[in-house]
Amino acid sequence: MMFESTEITLVLAVFLVAVLYSSVGHGGASGYLGVMALFGVAAAVTRPTSLVLNLFVAGIAFVQFYRARNFDWKIFLPFAVASIPLAFLGGTIQLPTTVYKIILGVALILAAIRLAINLKSEGAPRAPQLWMCLLIGALLGFVSGLIGIGGGIFLTPILLLFSWTETKKAAGVSALFIWVNSVAGLTGNWLLGKESQISDLPPVVWYWIIAAIVGGLIGSTLGSFRFNSLTLRRVLAVGLMIAGAKLILT
Repeated sequence: MMFESTEITLVLAVFLVAVLYSSVGHGGASGYLGVMALFGVAAAVTRPTSLVLNLFVAGIAFVQFYRARNFDWKIFLPFAVASIPLAFLGGTIQLPTTVYKIILGVALILAAIRLAINLKSEGAPRAPQLWMCLLIGALLGFVSGLIGIGGGIFLTPILLLFSWTETKKAAGVSALFIWVNSVAGLTGNWLLGKESQISDLPPVVWYWIIAAIVGGLIGSTLGSFRFNSLTLRRVLAVGLMIAGAKLILT
């Protein structure tokens, strides 16, 4: 199979996104969506593709952070219980392309802001109230399934801003949160029975998956211990800003 320069660039971009996102416990869906938007990949393909890539990268990130003892089941479970069914519901909804592009564009801009900020937990962690976990989990789950992300890029800053857990544990919790939401969202998306089925994804997606796996292994291994990727994440944030603006304005 001969590759064009654009396809090679896409593979490299997916690899870089996987490295940077997995270093902070994320699957990289917003990054993949941004890359695909910049390269003009069809909107119908972007959501299931980003969720598939999320499964691999977030799964790897979770294992690495869990092995480093950076995870907390008590924090994860209440968010996940509410998010999983709503992510499934969001995945069953097919938005008009113009509406989807605007919502995705806003999400990418918010994700870019999150990547550009180096958040840390302030003070001793304190247990969150159950109703807040359920409400936040439900909202993030629905948005995750609707636009094709895992929700971790928004869960992490919430956990840290409210001092509900430590920085590294927030990354570990977010990684598994992303994985379960990606499974739920992809399942709902598959039930649409249209172009969103995994079997209908472009053949090149398998090269993206390989790039994502390798990048996820590298990034999560470094991030679960001592790697600080803030400068590189800020560069990526600029790209997401451009992709988000492109989706909204075109």
